Amino acid sequence: MIVYPSKSNGLTNNEKISIIEKHFFVIMETLWLDLDNDSLKKTPYRVWKMLVEELFFWLDKNNEPSISTFDNKFNYDEIIIVKNIKVFSFCEHHFLPFVWNAYVGYIPNWKVIGLSKINRIVNYLSRKPQIQERLNEEISEYMKKILWTDNVIVIIKAIHYCMIMRWIKDINSSTVTSKADWCFRKSNKTRTEFMKLLNL
Repeated sequence: MIVYPSKSNGLTNNEKISIIEKHFFVIMETLWLDLDNDSLKKTPYRVWKMLVEELFFWLDKNNEPSISTFDNKFNYDEIIIVKNIKVFSFCEHHFLPFVWNAYVGYIPNWKVIGLSKINRIVNYLSRKPQIQERLNEEISEYMKKILWTDNVIVIIKAIHYCMIMRWIKDINSSTVTSKADWCFRKSNKTRTEFMKLLNL
């Protein structure tokens, strides 16, 4: 299930910006950073701009991309895959980034989608505090909703910076999660074909 913000807090972007900038200034001051330092004094401004306008733009529902589909006039009924979609998210546990590749496949019924639109969907859903398992679910659900098909599979391979930067300091491991629906779940042949196509 796609997790949308529960309710708007009623704040404009300018009001959010003012609050974030003020509180990040307090955080930096608490850490005893030199806020007169030329490279630090504008950091609260840079942080709000990054959070509101770039990293978490999904939280403003006006930013949802316009995704058009087309009738499947050729009655194409084989697997369509877009792979190695490289994006990043911020883990909602520690607000550290995780960098990931998505591999998205589907078998069309009546509708098909422009290939670049799959990249846009993946990027859009990544731009909020996230967890990897939820990303699989949300990408799959979004694809099924707009394509009128349950034949969707999403695999994500991610490197989590909370594992690299914090106590464990593991720079080599990655985490793989998947969400397979309908024929990708029920048919070993279809799932095997998808995995083989990923290795082309």
